[in-house]
Amino acid sequence: MRTITSSSGQEEAVNVRRTESADAQGINGLISPEAGAVFGRVNVLHLLEKANLAVTLANEREEILAHASFFDHPVGDLVDQTRWEAFLQKHFSAETCTIFPPQPLNTLFLHFFVAETDFATASAKEILRAVFNAVTELEYILLLSSYAGVLEEALEEVFDPLQRLTDLQCSAFICHRQEHCPKLLIRPARVEDHDDLMRIFVDQTKVLSVMEQPYFLAELIQEQNEENHCAVCESGGLPVGFISVTSDVDFKQLHDSFDLSELDGLYKLDPITNDDPAAPPESREDEEKPQTNPQEEAEAGKSSAVCIQFFLIDKNHESRSVDFIPYIFTVFPDVDFCIIPVPTLSPEFLLLQSFIRLPPRSTNTSPPQEIYIFQRSGLRSVEVRPAVAADRPAVSELVKTLSLRESLLQDLDRFYETRRDTDGVPLQAFVSTVQSEVVGILIIRDEQDLQYLCARYNMDSFIYFSHHRLEEHAHILHFVLAPSFQRCCRHLFKESLRLGHKSCLFHRLYPPHISPQNSCVHHLDVLLDCAVPVRPRRQIVFPLEELGINAPSLQIREEQAPFALSLISRKLTLEPKVTVNARIVLVGASDTGLSFLEVLCFCPHLRFNSLTLVSTHGLLSDFDHEDIGFLSTSHAYSSRDLSRLPLHSCVSVVSRKMVAINRKSKHVLVSGGVTVPYDHLVLCTGLQYQAPRPAEVNQPDSNLQLPSNLFTLNDLHDCMAARRWLSANFVELEDNAIVYGNSIDVFTTVETLLSLGILGNRIHVVFTPPEPGVSCFSDPEVEKAVVTALKKAEVQVHHHCLLLGLMNNGENPDPLTSVTFTTDAETLNLQCGVFINLSNKAVDSEAFRSITDSFLVFDRRLVIDATFHTNDSSISAAGPLTKFSRSYYSDEWSNANFNSKEVGRDLAAMLLRLFEPAMETPPETERLVPLYGQAKIQGGKLPGGFHFLQVTTPSATNLTAPPVQQDSCLVTGRVETGNYFCLHLDSYEQVEALTCLSLKPLPLSNYLSLYGKQQQLLGQLSSRYQQGLIPDLHSFFRQSWCLAVYHDRFSDFEQELQQIASNTGDVSGQTVEDDVSPVLLRDRSPAAEVRAAVRSSAVRYLSFNRNLLPMFAGPGQR
Repeated sequence: MRTITSSSGQEEAVNVRRTESADAQGINGLISPEAGAVFGRVNVLHLLEKANLAVTLANEREEILAHASFFDHPVGDLVDQTRWEAFLQKHFSAETCTIFPPQPLNTLFLHFFVAETDFATASAKEILRAVFNAVTELEYILLLSSYAGVLEEALEEVFDPLQRLTDLQCSAFICHRQEHCPKLLIRPARVEDHDDLMRIFVDQTKVLSVMEQPYFLAELIQEQNEENHCAVCESGGLPVGFISVTSDVDFKQLHDSFDLSELDGLYKLDPITNDDPAAPPESREDEEKPQTNPQEEAEAGKSSAVCIQFFLIDKNHESRSVDFIPYIFTVFPDVDFCIIPVPTLSPEFLLLQSFIRLPPRSTNTSPPQEIYIFQRSGLRSVEVRPAVAADRPAVSELVKTLSLRESLLQDLDRFYETRRDTDGVPLQAFVSTVQSEVVGILIIRDEQDLQYLCARYNMDSFIYFSHHRLEEHAHILHFVLAPSFQRCCRHLFKESLRLGHKSCLFHRLYPPHISPQNSCVHHLDVLLDCAVPVRPRRQIVFPLEELGINAPSLQIREEQAPFALSLISRKLTLEPKVTVNARIVLVGASDTGLSFLEVLCFCPHLRFNSLTLVSTHGLLSDFDHEDIGFLSTSHAYSSRDLSRLPLHSCVSVVSRKMVAINRKSKHVLVSGGVTVPYDHLVLCTGLQYQAPRPAEVNQPDSNLQLPSNLFTLNDLHDCMAARRWLSANFVELEDNAIVYGNSIDVFTTVETLLSLGILGNRIHVVFTPPEPGVSCFSDPEVEKAVVTALKKAEVQVHHHCLLLGLMNNGENPDPLTSVTFTTDAETLNLQCGVFINLSNKAVDSEAFRSITDSFLVFDRRLVIDATFHTNDSSISAAGPLTKFSRSYYSDEWSNANFNSKEVGRDLAAMLLRLFEPAMETPPETERLVPLYGQAKIQGGKLPGGFHFLQVTTPSATNLTAPPVQQDSCLVTGRVETGNYFCLHLDSYEQVEALTCLSLKPLPLSNYLSLYGKQQQLLGQLSSRYQQGLIPDLHSFFRQSWCLAVYHDRFSDFEQELQQIASNTGDVSGQTVEDDVSPVLLRDRSPAAEVRAAVRSSAVRYLSFNRNLLPMFAGPGQR
């Protein structure tokens, strides 16, 4: 917070922040006739949507005192936004801009400014100071207006007029950086600067070694020589920053840890010896290349890098940290690179935003420090312009080593020839140049699938489509930028939007198994740093036969290949992300773990550089549960869901198994002897079925040789392997298949075996003794139907059996030919062609040893506190792997009792608090066990061809208490006819559980959205059922009125209704739509006003979401 003073002497604590759409009403209230005369009539929401930078000045009470919007082109219709430079040079003289003439990189235009009258001047100065601080490249802010009168006093004080050269009826004004946020003076450091620098140092650090070496800065300054140099930056004659640079760099360690292939190994190579065609650094690709020897490079040239070993600057001047960079290259005229080593846990500081992060060579060699680099050529100005035919050779040279170069060059040629692609869709191409040399290219194509994107992705989180014309949307076909200029990528996108008259750019990222890939993007990380990830939306399953012509358009309904979507809009081009370099390692691709990663990957303002997933079989996004079968599902993530998440671009996957945790060295040892270092370790391994082992065998599971026809199924990879083996080695034979266990997975596995063509009399289901009070199905009707189906299929069922420690009668264990079980009566011996094990679900043995050997507290499960921490603060855990500490006296509750996705989201929220200080942990969080409200879900295909879905409310584990009776139960259909539907309402008449058993595929997304809904929202469900008006719940929930309830934004509508209900006594101030009945408007009773407000809210909801809900009539329709 800063303090400003009004013209009358009143002081106010204020804060300058980016404007939000919710500020529009307050901004409208500040518009004065003087502002209207200068800026014309303004639609504030439209202005905020299109502005490159919009800032608001608010006080401590969040009252808006002032607002300003800035664009990269002049206001109004004075000149086309692509030609303002020539326009300015022709009509105005800028004598004060001779050193740095106004150009797109260093200039913004003021389009709108309003303020409270008393604070107008102070607000204008504070906003301009903040804008110059936020945009380091900015030198000028211009104001062009057709208004010929005198500016209001606040603007007149901060803007200087430009001399007019022609008779054009237009005025131009300029504001210089030097007047509000001047560049700092950089000079060599002197010993007498020590005391001033130490005051800054003590304020910003808690390093105890300062007390032991209080004069280390003075010693550092005194020891300057040709290899070591120190400098300070001055403001007002006082040192406000310090930097120490050395040319003594350990190049061997850099080469061992980081990929320097695109930067010539940081050596200045002899041009005569550099005859490798892959040598130009601007044309390298993210492919694995033969590693060069640093010693050979040293012989070919000399080192060309210096290292910043100490950096310090006052917080009030941090935005001018970049002023040190030109000075460094002046002091070291022979070097081409400047590097900064940064500890991985160090928060990002503003200087790093001007540098480029070097990628580590691999995940397992991730060093404890990140390396950022700035190349001397980055000091040169970058220009962006439309591509011309003469650029073709330079572009070809730029991309010559990229695998998809042919696709890029073909689209570039089409742009040159017809300006359209093969489908006739307009193309645009832009190049980045430095001193006439092409260093980057961007090719975009007009977006043709806007309806699909709006319906499938949550675009409204970032843009309002109503304020963007259809032709203003495009998607990125190709993007290549030389490494030296990757720091200018935002400028490339900003200029391409301006020159192409676009407002939004989209990028589709397809998973690796989707082909063909024809988009050339190099580097992807650079593009994603400028874009925000867009969440996919939950989809409605439409009953197309019932809807007929009232169904949504085919363009919306028709499925496309799944992809992760990213967005770049005008207002995002000047909003840098906060980089997080902390090494976050997740072990286990469980539902909890994937939900954790999903939250981190979709943080729009954070960029995690080091997210690593350690999973035995990696990410299984190319397998689909419905196609493979065997295991039941929680319906948390399908393969399509995973393909629409940006996991492949944000997460490094280590497809190995964790075998040890070294807490002292902070690394995870995985199979194959590979180490994965971490700063934060998250364990979400879940529980797995354990491989059966003979009692006489004492060797570890990892060394136990299991028969080739014994399968323990735990994930889709295991299921796929079993399916392949069965198809190749078992289906055509006559041997028995034994399914061993006691869970719903046993039944789904039997159905898969039957669907493969295996006769029921060849299948033996061997049930282990059930746990007290635990059943595979909570509904006895479902259990009865499954048992009947097993009998009908002639499947052999054996109850209360335990596997003996004797297999194959002691003979050669591979292949397994016979298995013996104990029963309540006599021993059971079965001939066996394949054994599928689904028993003994517990913590994986390797995970258990890793946890216990590293002395993490383990009490039947890994012990955590209410914030997911183990007894090691850098190791967290969640999911069924864990239990809460006994100090909470809540043994009946654990993460296993709740929805895994909800637990994973809360785990991510806890971790995000480490990187976002503004997110405070409620004080009661650490004292109470967290409870969650989302449903537990289980589903699958059961014997008899039944599609099964069970949704239940989370409940405590209590084996001694009797089962809780449901308050109300609504049942239709019968299991025999394959249309069974059972729905439970709680005491508040909200849906708390449902069970479906159907011979037809279930509309899963629709049914899952019923959980938690009040029965009145479901068409007075309870009363209509009691009246006998609902003979079939399946048919009832296929009716078109239900589709509004299934919409993913219905929860927002519910909240609006709750707000209306809570404000029953004060609805007179609410806006009522024009379509509300005049009768209701005449009736001014409180009840009538509430009904009118609810009706108005419903109309807005249906109108706003009409693309997916066209079956509802809008106002004036019949």
